[in-house]
Amino acid sequence: MSEAEAAAVDNVAGKLGFKEGDLIQELGYDEDVDFDLRADIEDLVGSELLTEDDHEVVDAVILWWRDGDGDLVDALVDSLTTLNEGGMVWVLTPKSGRDGYVPPNEIQEAAPTAGLHATSSAGVSDDWAATRLVSRRNK
Repeated sequence: MSEAEAAAVDNVAGKLGFKEGDLIQELGYDEDVDFDLRADIEDLVGSELLTEDDHEVVDAVILWWRDGDGDLVDALVDSLTTLNEGGMVWVLTPKSGRDGYVPPNEIQEAAPTAGLHATSSAGVSDDWAATRLVSRRNK
């Protein structure tokens, strides 16, 4: 990987606070996910994303979430099952105007019920936005 390519990976995946050696679990994977973002994250952390079937303790979870996927509170609670204390959950949702768009207030309302607190958001691709959630005791 060239220096320019490495810098681009750091800019996108690094924006999410991931670093080399982190274990990241991916939930809500489907054919509409951003494959470039996934590859960038895997390149930065140096390993493949863990699936819903993996039960290792992870440093972070990325949850692809779309309107109509079900109950967000339940999905957030499930995302905490393997999350290391102090870890973070990134909820990735389609941007406004895209199929499956989820208004930010839905995440803001679901997070506290799941014991989480929204701390920041980031545009991570042309089609996806991300909201960072952490345990309320780890603000």
